[in-house]
Order: sequence, then structure tokens, then C-alpha cells
Amino acid sequence: MNAVIMGRKSWETIPVKDRPQFGRLNVVLTRSKSFDTGISTTENVVICGILVSALELLATSPYCLSIKKVFVIGGGEILKDELNAPSSDAVHITEIDADIECDVFIPPVDLSQFQPWYSSFPIVENKMRYTFVTYVRVKKSAGESNAVKADFESKLDSENFSFLPKMIFERHEELLYLRLVKDTISNGIPKEDRTGTGTLSKFGCQMRFNLRKTFPLLTSKSEFCLDREYFGEVLLKNFCGSSVVQQMQSVGLQEREEGDLGPVYEFQWRHFGAKYTDMHADYTGQGFDQLLDVIDKIKTKPDDRRIILSAWNPSDLKLMALPPCHMFAQFYVANGELSCQMYQRSADMGLGVPFNIASYALLTRIIAHVCDLVPGDFIHVIGDAHIYNNHIKPLQLQLQKLPKPFPVLKINPQKKDIDSIVLSDLKLSGYDPHERIEMKMAI
Repeated sequence: MNAVIMGRKSWETIPVKDRPQFGRLNVVLTRSKSFDTGISTTENVVICGILVSALELLATSPYCLSIKKVFVIGGGEILKDELNAPSSDAVHITEIDADIECDVFIPPVDLSQFQPWYSSFPIVENKMRYTFVTYVRVKKSAGESNAVKADFESKLDSENFSFLPKMIFERHEELLYLRLVKDTISNGIPKEDRTGTGTLSKFGCQMRFNLRKTFPLLTSKSEFCLDREYFGEVLLKNFCGSSVVQQMQSVGLQEREEGDLGPVYEFQWRHFGAKYTDMHADYTGQGFDQLLDVIDKIKTKPDDRRIILSAWNPSDLKLMALPPCHMFAQFYVANGELSCQMYQRSADMGLGVPFNIASYALLTRIIAHVCDLVPGDFIHVIGDAHIYNNHIKPLQLQLQKLPKPFPVLKINPQKKDIDSIVLSDLKLSGYDPHERIEMKMAI
């Protein structure tokens, strides 16, 4: 059983037929002597004068033996005191997308102490749009005692955020990735591959990430991201690593210098149809700039069903070190939000997919930013999702790590030209992943 703590006015707003709340211990706070104390004889109802005394009572027998979690649900004055207090582990809040005149206010969630754990996809009911959001405490406040700090640190060390209700914990979107990894290891089809390493493979998979509050950079192992180069260069340069030379030789491109992958991703995005010579040539004004076309359509024709970014150019495949894996993205505008669905023909679940998620989430965030839209969803559709045989043990280790809150990404509001955005315009905060897990690249 859980306990719900509320003020007298909050209690009185509950319809008589629904009080006390079923299956919970109802704790009503009041200093009013005229309040009907007869309810104190009602099963699962207790009365206390102030919040501190209620918490002290719940910490004593018999309550401490049966109460699993304590929820403070209102009213306004109680939430003012408790919302950002050190004793609060999590905040569950409904955010309504509307301007409503109110006469009772609570402070905003202190984002220096809390990070979003889960944000529902928007719900519309009676033409009202709202979202359920859970924030978790992830930083120590300056006023906490050493004992509280030690308890907090041990809670982080346990890495399970056990104070969250099970149904909320299991909504963390990183679990979509971890479940797909586990399913591929358990049920994947053995397949051979171009590297000779061997894989376990699943076909036709999908993950969906909510970009409205957080940035989906995986936490079950440390991931590289915004500490390297501007996103366009990152999308190009961090896929092939030391295998670039071997791969170019295998497709008959020995004359290329190391690092020259041919007319791959960014070239197709910005110069589709242009003739490729080498990575040093100036292609300004050559070919079709798909990225600028996408931005123009989003701004001027947001309902267009052809807002497409494609890296798959059959006539250039023979010139590429490796044909594009993430090959096609479609953008969708609705309710002032920008969403992106990307199709990936081939996905390395251990090394590639965490970066693919982050890179297209970043691309969607930046395009939304320059188009004055709110980021919506990133939908990742995968054809052949595979795990290399030499990644199985490292991924089994990763599966033992429970996720932590996703970080938050902010973009310089002064920059509205996509070609002017640089690394210093991007601020990633609250990224506290587990340690790195080494996986060797299949060559």
C-alpha cells in the first residue's frame, strides 16, 4: 500500500463517493478544530497537523511495515514546501498545453536538482492537450546534511531508482533499446556478414523517442556525442574508424586517401547529383541541397508529405566506401512540433545504433530549432538489426546496467541559420552514464 498526503481543501475537493482513495492510506493535514474529526475513525484515513508530523508518523510502526511509497498530492501551500525539498525523490506532474487563469500557484520544478525521467507522448482530451512528466532527483542540494548526502549517493550507486513506481520506471525509453538488444541475443537468426565475424539478426524493428524534454543519449554505457565535432561532420566521420582504408580497398578505391569515404551521407544531403572527385574539392552550388529543401518545405509547406532527406543514390553507390546504412528520413509537422522517421537498412546494435539515435535526434532538434518548432518524436525504423558475435558478451554486461535519466540539450536561441551552428551553440547537461564498455569494430 502507498500513502497519499493532502491538505484539508484537497480532501474536500474529492467527491464524497471517492473518499477515501481506495487502496491507499489517506493522510489529511489540517489545523482546523472545526474539521470533521469523525473521518479519523474511517479505515485508511489519518489526520495530522503538519507535513513533518505526517512523515514522522508514517516512519513508525505499524505504518512503516506496510507503506511502500509516500505521495504528496496537494494542495498548493503543501506543494510549495515539499515540491523541491531534499526529501522529495521524484515529481509526477501533468503539464497542460493551454493558458488558464489560476489563483493557486506552485513553484516550478527545480531543474538544477531534478531531471526528466519520463515524458508521455501528448494526449488530447476534450480539445485539451496535456503530458504526464516524471522528474527524478539527480543532484544534491547545497543544504543537505552529510547523512542525506550519503543516502543519496548510495541510492545512485544502487543504480535502480527504486523509489519510482514500477510502471513509471519501465517507461524509460532506453529500455526500448535494451529490450531489442536482449531479444536479438535470445531470438536472433544466425547470419554471415561481409566482415566474416557472424551476427545474430532480427528484421523489421522500431523504436520511438520523445524529444520534447530530453535528449536520447544512452546511459547504460558511456556514449560519445557532442564533445567532438559539429553534427554534420560527426555523422560522416565516426562510422568507419580504422577500417576506412580496408573497406575502400575491398571495393576497389585504393587510390583514395585515408578518411575519404566518397559521396556518402552529407555529400548526398547537400550536393545530390553532383559529380564527386575527392573530399577536398569545393562543391558549393553543385547538385541539389536536400537539407535546405527540407527546411524550406517545413517552413512554407508544413503539410507536404514529401519532406524527405535521402542518402541513397544508386548511381553513386560504387564510389562509396560503404553504402549508406541510415539511408532515408521523412519529416512531419503537426501541432507546432517537428518529428522525424528514419529508415536504416542495416544496424549494428552494439556500436552503431546508440550513435544513430543520438545523431538523428540531434538533426531533428536542430532543424526544429531553425524552423521555430518544438521537437516532437524520433522514430527509428530498422531493417536488419544485428549483433556481431564478438559484441554479445559486452552487450550482456550492458544489459545488467539499468538506465539513468537522459540528458537535456539546449541550442543557442540566437542561431537560426543551420550552417552557422557550431559546437559551442549546443549545451548538453545532466549526462551521467555508466562506464564505457569496449566493443571491437567488425572489419
